[in-house]
Amino acid sequence: MGKSLIDSPAGGEGSGHIFDILVMIDIKMRLMNPPILKTAVRLMGSLVFSAAVQAQPTIFKDADLQLGQELIATHRCEACHARRVGGDGSDIYNPGGRINTVALLRGMVEYCNTELNLGLFPEEVTAVAAVINRRHYQFK
Repeated sequence: MGKSLIDSPAGGEGSGHIFDILVMIDIKMRLMNPPILKTAVRLMGSLVFSAAVQAQPTIFKDADLQLGQELIATHRCEACHARRVGGDGSDIYNPGGRINTVALLRGMVEYCNTELNLGLFPEEVTAVAAVINRRHYQFK
């Protein structure tokens, strides 16, 4: 598979062209030591890393992740999932590839909301789905 321009510095598939470039620039900046350029390179590196780590689908752009985590805990989602599929319940997040889009993920959270009569508002459903996406699916 082709290399992404933004890959983790830890290695894995591809070694991260941008990361390699930032390291080379940082080494040169240390030798020349201009403080403004050094700060700019660090800022650019943190922005690139942040964009790679924080990438969320548009539907989750304004989702309240803290609220989603609280709702998952309050409604004991993991306990219900464990009862349904056994183990720690995490196998529920890989049902034969049926959940393969953001819309299907959000729809499944809405299904749980309706079937279990949880009474979640649409923005709460989105918050829960955003947390599940971040933990298990990583849809972009």
